[in-house]
Amino acid sequence: MSDILMIVTAATSLTMKDGSEHPTGFWAEELVTAHRDLVAAGHTVTVATPGGVAPTVDPGSLDPSQTGGEERAREFADYLEAISHELAAPRAVADLDAADYAAIVLPGGHGPMSDLAFDPDTGRVLVAANEAGAIIAPFCHGPAALLSANLADGSFAFAGRRLTVFTDEEERTGGTGENTPWWVESRLRERGAVVDSGAPWSDHVVVDGNLITGQNPQSSASVARRVLDALAARG
Repeated sequence: MSDILMIVTAATSLTMKDGSEHPTGFWAEELVTAHRDLVAAGHTVTVATPGGVAPTVDPGSLDPSQTGGEERAREFADYLEAISHELAAPRAVADLDAADYAAIVLPGGHGPMSDLAFDPDTGRVLVAANEAGAIIAPFCHGPAALLSANLADGSFAFAGRRLTVFTDEEERTGGTGENTPWWVESRLRERGAVVDSGAPWSDHVVVDGNLITGQNPQSSASVARRVLDALAARG
């Protein structure tokens, strides 16, 4: 079985275009689905955040109107409670060596737009993992973290790679709307990523070598399954 690193946002808010603060954190469905499925398959998951700060769940992600009903909201809340000891004491990304992990998984929520996208420690770990060929699996807003991965010459480590991400259209119609401070899909395209988008709110996963990306919360289980398949293929 493999050791898997889950890098989670530690942000609690996102500064919007108009200067207001939008409460955020990690998206419950994404963290819960990935963590639960990977652990259930026998793998060890280590949670880490910038600075080792305990991550905050986005309150909207436990709203039954966002989860698909009361039952799923309770399911996510109960799982987060079950792993609360892990979430209360995450590792600091700065203290980690990418070589210790077979895969790095990065769930979303708007939080990565506040911290992971600009965190040099996250960037260092992602560059090292990518150079070693480790599995890297960000999904929804998690691919914002890829923007921190810059090579020594300042170029983007994932330029030319195929990936998917929460689309600008999804952001406008079901995310933070026109008040969004910056657009993750557009920024990744500007840095040279080849973005492959599915229909809005569809389960869409893109695999490009060691890079496995999912478009939105609906893609969470599919990303976890692709990670498990990739780990199994590597023996």
